[in-house]
Amino acid sequence: MKDSFGRNIDYMRISLTDRCNLRCIYCMPPEGIPKMSHVDILRNEEIVRIVRVAADLGIKSIRLTGGEPLVRKGVVGLISDIRAIDGIENISLTTNAVLLPQMAGDLKAAGLDRVNISLDTLDPEQFTEITRLGKLETVLDGIEAALAVGLDPVKINAVTVRRLNQDFYSFASMSIDRPLHMRFIEYMPVGSSSGFDNSGWGPEDVISSEEVREAINASAREKALPELIEVRDEDKPLGYGPAKYYRFPGAKGTVGFISPLSKHFCSECNRLRLTADGKLRPCLFSDVEYDLHEAVRTGTDADIAEVFYTAIGAKPDEHHDKVGTERGMSAIGG
Repeated sequence: MKDSFGRNIDYMRISLTDRCNLRCIYCMPPEGIPKMSHVDILRNEEIVRIVRVAADLGIKSIRLTGGEPLVRKGVVGLISDIRAIDGIENISLTTNAVLLPQMAGDLKAAGLDRVNISLDTLDPEQFTEITRLGKLETVLDGIEAALAVGLDPVKINAVTVRRLNQDFYSFASMSIDRPLHMRFIEYMPVGSSSGFDNSGWGPEDVISSEEVREAINASAREKALPELIEVRDEDKPLGYGPAKYYRFPGAKGTVGFISPLSKHFCSECNRLRLTADGKLRPCLFSDVEYDLHEAVRTGTDADIAEVFYTAIGAKPDEHHDKVGTERGMSAIGG
């Protein structure tokens, strides 16, 4: 499937739930958000049907998100069912890793290929402050569990925020001795226009990827260690998408930078987003949505396909510096 700007659309992110076992300050308030009703959430069999139609249209990669996707009942069986669909080449999952120590083996056995783990700080106190409910050691155990069962690649996503004073070099150095792929993502106030972002962070807290990379190299120089070198495309981890990758010489993993604000990658965008309540979003930064919920419950496969064609036809050329949305990331899907 190609959109009106010639981009090949072959990747879909599916939010399984708006619920989460953490309360990160940039995602939701301490009490959480009003939950979607059970009847509004797509059922597992409906998600499988949508993916089957999408695969026939050319979708090859699926990423399961949330909220926290691992709190979704039946997620292991859902992955197994998606794995069985012809045309789906890989399945990935974005998680806070709280439940990975118990679930990693079952997820791998069901057909999950790779995992992205959200981790914004290596300071235990700051981690609890950001997540409100979490403990850093649980996430670190989740990372170890993902490596142990052979999920590959294992990527660590860190949102960079100036006021957090994060130790970027310590993050990056996690890639040296183990096959971990550290990724620094510029902070985006998604959902801030309707009050979902309760962090108190603002535009002044955005740190460009170039500044983060230079900070890592400066720390390396201070330690008389080698700086980051750029990675060739053939050596990048699977699913590298919009990230620009580097590595320390001889490192087992990589260090990536995702720059949605300082360097738009809209011209390379190949994705659609499906919300937990069945809305298809052509662009993360736009509130325009198309209803798959009705099509999957009352329509034919052709009706489902038509929603895809409509959404792809409406995919904008870029987000034009718009970052605030009416929905928060827990509702859209991370």
